[in-house]
Amino acid sequence: MGQLEDMAMFVRIVEAGSITKAAEQLNIAKSAVSRRLKELESRLGSQLISRTTRQSNLTQAGEHYYRQACSILNDVDALNEQTSGAPTQIEGTLKMTAPLSFSLLHLGEVIDDFASMHPNLSFELDLADRHVDLVEEGYELAIRISELQDSSYQAKRLALIRFVMCASPEYLAKNGKPDTLATLAQHEFVQYGLGKDITLELMDANGKKHNLTVDSKIKATNGEFLVDMAIKGHGITYIPTFIAYKALADGRLVAVMPEYQLPTLNAYAVYPKNRFLSQRCRYLIDFIAERFGDNPYWDEF
Repeated sequence: MGQLEDMAMFVRIVEAGSITKAAEQLNIAKSAVSRRLKELESRLGSQLISRTTRQSNLTQAGEHYYRQACSILNDVDALNEQTSGAPTQIEGTLKMTAPLSFSLLHLGEVIDDFASMHPNLSFELDLADRHVDLVEEGYELAIRISELQDSSYQAKRLALIRFVMCASPEYLAKNGKPDTLATLAQHEFVQYGLGKDITLELMDANGKKHNLTVDSKIKATNGEFLVDMAIKGHGITYIPTFIAYKALADGRLVAVMPEYQLPTLNAYAVYPKNRFLSQRCRYLIDFIAERFGDNPYWDEF
């Protein structure tokens, strides 16, 4: 093994949190990873990781070597890309996690196109709404729709996520179309999440904010299910446009009180801070950001 391979192995150990987890992620024997780390430390003449029976910690030399190794590996990737003169061949396995509904509705086509462009690349995709610890579970990348608060991660914004209040024409014909906050509060809602009844945050044309708590007839943890319930006439739903856009475009749902502005979120590509970000991840992040952006196609209803 060359020095670059040893650097990459060491970076993987640090980012996985242990030799055992690094071996699992690389699908090789723990003894092989341990042996290569010892060989690297012997060649450098310095201990990089302080190991006890209970935990492992980077030494001061190890912290310095990790930072420099990440920088060198990134520089090598960039140099190879600039020098090759040919389309970059991305290889390996990209392990990422993303929200279920967003993935099923919008990410599939992106991954299809990206995989076709890079036939030597493999994917491991965890499509779920659970919160994944990227380092603990060995993921390179996550797509998250939220307000980011964890300072241990870096993020790149991929798309603006807008919300809409909407209901079926049949429901509105039967129950009346609300035109004031007071009449809106009298309607039944279908709600994302199983918590308390939702409090709507609305901003009027004068920039004044209003908080309105409404009753929820149906609560569920899947947005597509809620759209279906709204189409069937069970109430008004407050939902991201990336989920409701088809039903809005074909008239199965119509916007309710669109003169009020609703809060927005962002979709982010998230990865651990100070981590070596592989070329395959960098390319995919840029590819998704270019595909979606601030005016994604699902807002064209």
